[in-house]
Amino acid sequence: MNRRLSLLAARLAVLAGAIAGWQAGTEAANSPYFLPPSAIMSAMYHQWFSGPAGHFWLTPDATANLLPSLGRMIGGWAIASAAGIALGVAIGRLPLLADLTEPLVHFARAVPPPALVPVFLFVFNIGTPMEVAAIVFGVIWPVLVNTIDGARHVHPGHLETARAFRVPAGQRLLRIILPSAAPKILAGLRLSLALAMIMMIISEFVGSTDGIGREMLQAQSLFDVQVMWAIIVFLGLLGIAANGLFALLERRVLAWQPPSHAAS
Repeated sequence: MNRRLSLLAARLAVLAGAIAGWQAGTEAANSPYFLPPSAIMSAMYHQWFSGPAGHFWLTPDATANLLPSLGRMIGGWAIASAAGIALGVAIGRLPLLADLTEPLVHFARAVPPPALVPVFLFVFNIGTPMEVAAIVFGVIWPVLVNTIDGARHVHPGHLETARAFRVPAGQRLLRIILPSAAPKILAGLRLSLALAMIMMIISEFVGSTDGIGREMLQAQSLFDVQVMWAIIVFLGLLGIAANGLFALLERRVLAWQPPSHAAS
């Protein structure tokens, strides 16, 4: 416990030092394009978090832009995660299926996801389906590839023991294959979560009537530097929060493993 408190205090000290340095540097530079954190946080508060308590302090702008973006990001990530895990387990455990599909998998994941945004725009038109499709395509590959690798390298002795005791295939999947592949799967999910945020912004740049990306484009066209920086900082804070929540989930899921493996 003392070690955790010391680590937390050290992290907070480093963060406070970085913010203080940022504040001092931007004030010394006195540039209209590089704002101090105090001005950015003020703009963020007035833009999104100064609403009434009955609306959880969210402004109309927040409910019109922040919430739809978060919904698309989480929805696209969830769809890609479910599909990637299901397909990855099948490809990882069925050699024939792997031989048939792995060239297609490696071809598709080599295509930069932003390059297909115009294709999704043509197929789905402007709106949420296009944005979710772009997020799913950009997010699925880390989950799929990691799941294939994890499912393929399950310890043979575990599976042989299960077969010897006539454990049904469904139980083998839930009790042996998925737990054994869990570290790889979770690594892919963590990486895909960051990619989901990137694809959310990119898709909203070109095919959205609302959202954080569209709001950033509007701020750029109006030379509203405060809102632009507020969006950038908000995305960074969102990434920290998502990573922290996922780390808690990962520790719970991998609690059965030895500490050295769970930490990795």
